[in-house]
Amino acid sequence: MGILLQIFLHLVESMLYLFVDKMSGWIESHFQRVKNRMFKKEGDGMTIQEEKAYQELQILEERYPVLVPLHKEIAEAFSMMRDSFERGGKLLLCGNGGSSADSDHIVGELMKGFCKKRRISEELSSELKTLYGEAEAEYFTKHLEQGLPAIAFSAQTALHTAYSNDQDEALFYAQCLLGYGKKEDVLFGISTSGNAKNVGYALKLAKAMGIKSILLTGKDGGTGKELADLSIIAPSKETYQIQELHLPIYHCLCLMIEAYFFG
Repeated sequence: MGILLQIFLHLVESMLYLFVDKMSGWIESHFQRVKNRMFKKEGDGMTIQEEKAYQELQILEERYPVLVPLHKEIAEAFSMMRDSFERGGKLLLCGNGGSSADSDHIVGELMKGFCKKRRISEELSSELKTLYGEAEAEYFTKHLEQGLPAIAFSAQTALHTAYSNDQDEALFYAQCLLGYGKKEDVLFGISTSGNAKNVGYALKLAKAMGIKSILLTGKDGGTGKELADLSIIAPSKETYQIQELHLPIYHCLCLMIEAYFFG
């Protein structure tokens, strides 16, 4: 009886392993088919620059399958940022706490080389040589990198304290937008709950000024998702988990932008 039971349990165990292996293969195959459909559709008529950009999104989704449902939103955010930079616009960022730090982080990835060496233009290098001689021109050319204009409102410390001393601090980000914002710009708000009042006021003003807006958020998107032109909602309810997903999302956007403009 004992031997028969052992044989039976061994058979059950073998069948279970086989089932799990089959299911794992099916899930992986299904994920690959979905991903291929997404990129096949986008790949039609793409420029080489766009293909390089979307390769970064594909890498993100391979590393973070939980973000695959956000494919459309991330792609749209890339398009909004790309179009803005091509029109001579800039990215204006705002957030609180960790989201404020994320705003500064994004500025750092855009205003200098992120993963690529962004050499200054030959035209500028030549002008530097004409003005200051070959040695100094070489110094500039060796150390300067092309940047994409981005400003984090939370970094405006003196303005922040001056404004908050005289006016309602909740409108500080809106005040920054009023001073910096142009129609070709994009406002990029970050709020894990989507309910940050100062970010919400900035989103409202952006709409009134005709400035496109993106909200990077989580949970159910909060009140901000109704105010922004585009909301990227990280799939989590816990603040720290939302922040952990925000990082690869905005890193991907910065990589896509860099791949598009600097190859």
